[in-house]
Amino acid sequence: MASQNMDFKCALVTGGGGGIGKELARYFIFKGKKVIIAGRTESNLQFTAKEIKAAGYYVLDTGAISDIPAFIKRVTSEHPELDCLVNNAGVQRPLEVLKQDGEEILAKADQEININIRGPMHLAVGLLPHLKSKPHALIVNVSSVLGFVPFSIINPVYNGTKAWLHFWSMNLRTQLKDTKVHVVEIAPPMVESDLHREREDPDDNKKKNNSNALTVDEFMEEVSKKMEKGDEMISAGMGAKVVENWYSAFGSMYPG
Repeated sequence: MASQNMDFKCALVTGGGGGIGKELARYFIFKGKKVIIAGRTESNLQFTAKEIKAAGYYVLDTGAISDIPAFIKRVTSEHPELDCLVNNAGVQRPLEVLKQDGEEILAKADQEININIRGPMHLAVGLLPHLKSKPHALIVNVSSVLGFVPFSIINPVYNGTKAWLHFWSMNLRTQLKDTKVHVVEIAPPMVESDLHREREDPDDNKKKNNSNALTVDEFMEEVSKKMEKGDEMISAGMGAKVVENWYSAFGSMYPG
């Protein structure tokens, strides 16, 4: 099964300007793949593309759904060999219904849902005709262990969007099982990044402050081995046990 995960030529990585997206892009480049990164902040994309030697970058807000069709048309025209989509872009925003203003909560929640759910869905569905035309293609969805067990009480919208992405990945894999498009899900545990930048303590996901956190190097060491082994469901650190327990409890009930 290893070839199903790694037998692609050119990957588009959303949220590729930093964090897990950057490290996935770096890893694929190390493995000899062509990589294009996309994200919201051009300065980050410029710096990262130069640092990791990406083939190029695109400024894209995955939450701006109306922009996605034109983006797909452009990226497939400029990079017709594209045969891998990595849906990594995501945001995590605290939501406390008893403390925050209702209008503010809903505005931020709607944007979070657009970025974390509608963006990956529109990119996958929009790119599917192109991907199906390739000898082999790959869709990688980056969910979270919080989509399996919502430990982070302060992030109910994020937890829900990642649960959606997990179930979407399962069903998409089943629907595409007789095609040449393979679906992989990566469910990170707490990994050192700027994902918590809107929290009261933005560094509470750093290893020095939380023993359960993984550095990006620790995370990628586990993920890369499982990618190359051919795993369809990938986690790391304490997340691997969470995912294993979930599938032990419910996996046999799923017909896919």
